[in-house]
Amino acid sequence: MTLTIAPIARRRGDAPALIDEHGSLSWAELESRANRLVRALRAAGLAPGDRIALFAGNSRAVYELTAAASHAGISYVPVNWHFTVDELAHVLADSGALGLFTDTRFAAVAAQALERVPAAASRLKVCASIGPGATTPAGFQDFEALVGSQTDDSDPAGQLQGGPMFYTSGTTGRPKGVVRPGAQMQPAEALQMMAEGLAASLELPADGVTLLCGPYYHSAQFGWSFYPMLTGLSVVMTERFDAQRTLELIDAHRVTNVHMVPTQFIRMLRLPPEVRSRFDGSSLVRVWHGAAPCPPQVKREMIDWWGPCIHEYYGSTEGSVVTGISSAEWLERPASVGRATFQTDAIILRDDGSEAAPGEQGTIYMRSRRGIDVAYHNDPEKTAAAHQGAGLFTTGDVGWMDAEGYLYLTDRKIDMIISGGVNIYPAEIEAVLASHPQVQDVAVIGVPHPEFGEEVKAVVQPAPGVQADAALAGALERHCRATLAGYKVPRSFDFRQDMPRTETGKLQKRLLREAYWQQAQRRI
Repeated sequence: MTLTIAPIARRRGDAPALIDEHGSLSWAELESRANRLVRALRAAGLAPGDRIALFAGNSRAVYELTAAASHAGISYVPVNWHFTVDELAHVLADSGALGLFTDTRFAAVAAQALERVPAAASRLKVCASIGPGATTPAGFQDFEALVGSQTDDSDPAGQLQGGPMFYTSGTTGRPKGVVRPGAQMQPAEALQMMAEGLAASLELPADGVTLLCGPYYHSAQFGWSFYPMLTGLSVVMTERFDAQRTLELIDAHRVTNVHMVPTQFIRMLRLPPEVRSRFDGSSLVRVWHGAAPCPPQVKREMIDWWGPCIHEYYGSTEGSVVTGISSAEWLERPASVGRATFQTDAIILRDDGSEAAPGEQGTIYMRSRRGIDVAYHNDPEKTAAAHQGAGLFTTGDVGWMDAEGYLYLTDRKIDMIISGGVNIYPAEIEAVLASHPQVQDVAVIGVPHPEFGEEVKAVVQPAPGVQADAALAGALERHCRATLAGYKVPRSFDFRQDMPRTETGKLQKRLLREAYWQQAQRRI
């Protein structure tokens, strides 16, 4: 059995497969190194079904490793590199990871998290040395040394499909891992079929060039780059998004496809006219965007600038890609996120579980056409609550469908904030704020933001005798930063003498949100 990329290496050997800010790797080199990594993981004691965690920035090393794990039946957990020690330790413990891969920038946080979770440090502690002159921290094995520990780069026997387990937060606080029973531990040929199916659905050109300009720990950014790579598309990756640099990379590498979020569109549209005028962009075939609602005016300006290559999708970590819509279709139906043209069906259900009529609002449910279900790791109650019968699940979004099958989003049932395309769940933030002795009650909500779509706001009822002022807001912000990643920390604090709760004590967040959204002419 050969590695999925082996035929590509035979055909495109010396052509670049992976390009990051520190160098490039040819297809032949990628095949050789991935084969050696499969053997290195096995030699370290990892077996099919085991998990490792990835706490590293966008780099060639990460995609070499995921390519190897994907053919060794090993699951990998991409972790947000902004996480604090406490957040990383939770993911390590909850996932049952038997090893951790990090890079020099995040090694200090990784080392502290491993001290709290000895089981995760029992097999592998590997650090990729990123950047000129970077050295491997004490206690970690150098990534190049791990690759070099195996000299046999022939195709390993007994390959099985492995894959990612992304963590998504929830209404009850701590993040939960999303697993797809039956999707892994299949022969590696299933991986090839999945990658080819996705590339075809996204209408990506053969042997094209993908730009990864967002963090791979987001399932869409990973899916839009890693799986196309397995079909022959080269991947150019950046460590962070920069609007002008993105335009330059697209032209320099003749990028054919890229995944973006609306915030990135806005930042590019704000570039000086002389910068925008230098952009050619003629190589672009498909620019997919999603993860958050895109303001109609922003999308119109992008279509005017980049042309009809702009396509939108609706999906989630749990449901993958559900619907898609082209520029031409969107201009005719500017509020729609498209039709179910991928490998997942969308169904609108009423609260009683019956199917809604066209034009009738209800909860959006999804069902995989490949028979792959969704579950939350270590959380059977959350798994059950998301399902309506076998294989039919929801993430809590609300919408309606027209007679032609075009989907329209109207609201979210679950308590979630989407800021710059990043999902933020208030329960985790509320738990941290509620632990502060000067807080009696708290609600965290999303409020409108012109660039990020939403931003995090905390509405706080101070404890009796506590002064509601800037000093309290500063203290609460510092309290959050001690345990939460920076993007979760509220950007503002409002204070109230009481909170809108029902007689049974349920917090009515809808009433809090309305005060901030009534002038926004949108609800999400």
